[in-house]
Amino acid sequence: MLFVKTEDLKVGMRLAKPIYNKNGVMLYDRNSKITSQGIISVNNFGLIGIYILEPAEPVPPMSEDDIEFERFQAMSVFTIREILDAYSKNQKEKDMYQFINQLLKKYGSLHHKINFIQNLRSNEDYIYKHSLNTAILCALISSRLGLEFKSQLDIVAAALLHDVGGLMIPGNIRKKRKADITEDDEKKISQCYQNSYMAFKDNTDLSPDIKRILSASIAVLHPDIPAASAKMPTVIGAEILKVAYNFDNMTAMKFGNEPLSEIAAVRYLLEHVDEFDKKVVDALLDSINILSPGVCVEFTNGDKGLVVTANDSNVLEPFVLSFKDNKLYNLGDSAVARSMQIKDIMKTMDNRHVVDSDLLKQYTGKIINMG
Repeated sequence: MLFVKTEDLKVGMRLAKPIYNKNGVMLYDRNSKITSQGIISVNNFGLIGIYILEPAEPVPPMSEDDIEFERFQAMSVFTIREILDAYSKNQKEKDMYQFINQLLKKYGSLHHKINFIQNLRSNEDYIYKHSLNTAILCALISSRLGLEFKSQLDIVAAALLHDVGGLMIPGNIRKKRKADITEDDEKKISQCYQNSYMAFKDNTDLSPDIKRILSASIAVLHPDIPAASAKMPTVIGAEILKVAYNFDNMTAMKFGNEPLSEIAAVRYLLEHVDEFDKKVVDALLDSINILSPGVCVEFTNGDKGLVVTANDSNVLEPFVLSFKDNKLYNLGDSAVARSMQIKDIMKTMDNRHVVDSDLLKQYTGKIINMG
């Protein structure tokens, strides 16, 4: 599966993920060959690109949970847009708690792991989709931690609203690549989040618990704003939101930036123990599938293999089948781990060699004697 930018799409490419409209109706199914009209539609949707299957790649299996998860994402974004646009304009939004109850009903009390499938995002809807996915992750994590319903509701509400300041950033700045952001742009961005921080404090419609989570979260996620200079007490809701925020932000396709794999994101969260609460990170790992059976991986020794059995005690140390020697390895065995560990998820199943086009031109049209 590869991510292809909209401008690089070509007729005949096969879709790796379905595309839905706002009512949850599937417009394009997986394995559909994209047409010229389909490329125009992708452009009209404002998507920065789509996931496509490689030429010889089979359609990956999807469970009913996976299909419903993607459908819920597609439908919910339009509700999220209405909620966040209202809050960004200091207007009342009456449907937020109704939506939160719906979200918690689906993902606030699951007893099994799910595949956390990233959605396709455009420059225009990135904040809405990021807020939605952060809220879903917060629901999953808070459930694993055994928090009561009221606490879950407060955390999910804060997750939905935490990035309202991003909607206040001028459009010309929001569309810039990270490397192109100037010092003056940084000041304007900080001011937008500072303004959202003050707006939340003055909002009489939000409960004190939601305000407390939002205040602590914004101060942590945006340490350059003046509000962050004040010492904030540790708030479990803010710790959950921080882990969810970073995991989604690292693994989502962003304009001008390649996403990290789930493996790289998890490794980052686990290694930065001073920054992220380990209990919260563990709850995240207990909520979503990372290295489940069937996932193809690359090893630090250069080999490649297939995950055969997951390891619930340490997701980075499953049983794997090496493609090189067709042997089964337990990465939880210290002797094995000294010579091979998982580097990352395989980015491509295509092992064909890419011929340098300039080199190829040197031989085009010339007669080659075979001896």
